[in-house]
Amino acid sequence: MAGGPKGRILLPGFGMTLGVTVFYVCVMILIPFAVLVLKTASLNLHGFYETVTAPRVMAALRLSLLTALMAACINVVFGVPAAWVLSRYSFPGKRLLDAVVDLPFALPTAVAGIALTSMFGPAGGPGAILERFGVRVAFTPVGIVVALAFIGLPFVVRTLQPVIESLDRRVEEAAATLGASPAQVFFRVILPPLVPAVLSGFSLAFARGVGEYGSVVFISGNMPMRTEIAPVVIMTKLQQFDYAGAAAVAVVLLIVSLVVMSLVRLIELRAGFWRTGVR
Repeated sequence: MAGGPKGRILLPGFGMTLGVTVFYVCVMILIPFAVLVLKTASLNLHGFYETVTAPRVMAALRLSLLTALMAACINVVFGVPAAWVLSRYSFPGKRLLDAVVDLPFALPTAVAGIALTSMFGPAGGPGAILERFGVRVAFTPVGIVVALAFIGLPFVVRTLQPVIESLDRRVEEAAATLGASPAQVFFRVILPPLVPAVLSGFSLAFARGVGEYGSVVFISGNMPMRTEIAPVVIMTKLQQFDYAGAAAVAVVLLIVSLVVMSLVRLIELRAGFWRTGVR
């Protein structure tokens, strides 16, 4: 609650909880990032540029960003209907389906990678069938997109579900009563409040996909210049004791993720201002 006449905060413990929060955020987030940047500083500007613009690194960064973007878009396309069904309808097996959505959260990423490789590999059932039609999934960029879509779906669904559940159905019924078609109800009444949540789910799935390693390393094949992702390049540099080079590639991924999430946040704020009529 807000304060009384003097503006005093009525709920106790604000100073202590703020201090604990700032301490935890600094120790667990800010300090590791600062150490990462300082490790990169051991390279001069020219060395940093040469490291991150090397052909192998550029190919890995490009592949990681493009596959993460494609997987995030796929998760939005399928995650919105999934969240809608789980939030609005009751049907046999709903609880089981709702639990299955969280499976990528619960599974170790290595287990997910092995399962997907077994499924879409040349010896797997679906993989063997697809190869008969000239479609190869495992050890190609397509397999990377599949793995990232697998681990990113819960981010979209779980971000959307509480927002959908909070929507007032009476507004939708009123719009339908006034003659709005189902399409008009969806695009003019339902979709606008969902836009910030959709963008949040997209950014979370994208950020997770950019840095994903365990579920991708098995199905990608790790072929340099073809199916090697940026986290694998980082691991390779670490194994070669090139800590500064690994930190440089990691900083690029960090910057890209921060830029994307900042842009999404700005779009969310703009969408909120638009809905409230603020310019």
